[in-house]
Amino acid sequence: MNHTQFLADKYNPIKEMENFWNQAKRHLRKFNGIPKEHFYLFLKECEGRFNVGNPKMLLKDLKKLLRELC
Repeated sequence: MNHTQFLADKYNPIKEMENFWNQAKRHLRKFNGIPKEHFYLFLKECEGRFNVGNPKMLLKDLKKLLRELC
């Protein structure tokens, strides 16, 4: 992919998408194959891991959510 046309933009989603796919492929490679009917669920797990970040951030967000609900 030619990234030069996107360098002028302040927000470059191409690099984020490539980063996500690299992480997803690395994670999914561990399973040595996934049934087609379950691929969507595995991909959603990768999406969650990518968006949430590390476990400490997840715990912090869950605690905040619980405080708001109670």
